[in-house]
Amino acid sequence: MSALLTVNDLKVSFNTDDGVVRAVDGISYSVEPGATLGIVGESGSGKTVGTMTIMGLTRAANTEISGQAIFDGEDLLRASEQQMRAIRGDEIAMIFQDPLASLHPFFTIGAQLVEAIRVHNDVSKAAARTRSAELLTMVGLSDPKQRLSSYPHQFSGGMRQRVMIAMALANEPRLLIADEPTTALDVTVQAQILELIAELQAQSGTAMIIITHDLGVVAEVADEIAVMYAGRIVEQGSATELFSSPQHPYTRALLDSIPRLDRDRSRALEPIAGRPPSLISPPSGCAFHPRCPLAFGRCPDELPALEPTAPGSQHLVACLLSSESRSAER
Repeated sequence: MSALLTVNDLKVSFNTDDGVVRAVDGISYSVEPGATLGIVGESGSGKTVGTMTIMGLTRAANTEISGQAIFDGEDLLRASEQQMRAIRGDEIAMIFQDPLASLHPFFTIGAQLVEAIRVHNDVSKAAARTRSAELLTMVGLSDPKQRLSSYPHQFSGGMRQRVMIAMALANEPRLLIADEPTTALDVTVQAQILELIAELQAQSGTAMIIITHDLGVVAEVADEIAVMYAGRIVEQGSATELFSSPQHPYTRALLDSIPRLDRDRSRALEPIAGRPPSLISPPSGCAFHPRCPLAFGRCPDELPALEPTAPGSQHLVACLLSSESRSAER
């Protein structure tokens, strides 16, 4: 099956008064129709910037963008703003991280849903409002007709997130980007939102990119996972491979820092030492080496390439230690 979206060597830099922020530094991945790619990493790793760039939302005078983002044969990075307006919300939709900030406080939920529908469809306000009520029912909100007259501040965080999902799915997009869709939600609501997204995706066959810092979230929904650190992908592979046999020290550190049911309860969680690096002046060589317990002599000097863990494998890792192990095996 051919990929719906193929990203090739995407780089995004911001020129600031403090220096050049290399937010995304050469990432590549693809998403097939109906499949889910999880992009994980700590805050500041470049997860959101990469996908917002695909949506055309980082274009500015101080932004430098290179690479390709081929969606259904068209390079989104070179599409005009008019073309992107036609694609956004129709072919590609995004659930933003903060639903309260994403919903306009001065307009009712109904008005915002109706606008999202009518921008891309030649339908009457009445028809769009009927469709809006159907969408609210679909995402599990009771009394949808009354909810359409409510304002965002009258909804709880979970309800606002459901509205954002409804808005994103209003025009049946072929690709859905979910940026931290469960942030700030309690565990019960988080599980409900993830289940809802999975059900709606299964019904529509929509491809999805889910962005999160929580490996527990992607474990629920992702087919493939890309782990990002300091603007680069450091490990990439199927969810099964990545969870059963993580190869990069950063991936293993992320897994060790979250609670797991299959782990001895007396064993303490292990936080990752230090802080994510500055993207204005990142460390030399492997950016993770100042925090890596396995770092050795070559790590501060050499930038590891993203390579297969074995010949022909789709499991990729960017680690000099893994590279040395493969060389020793040969």
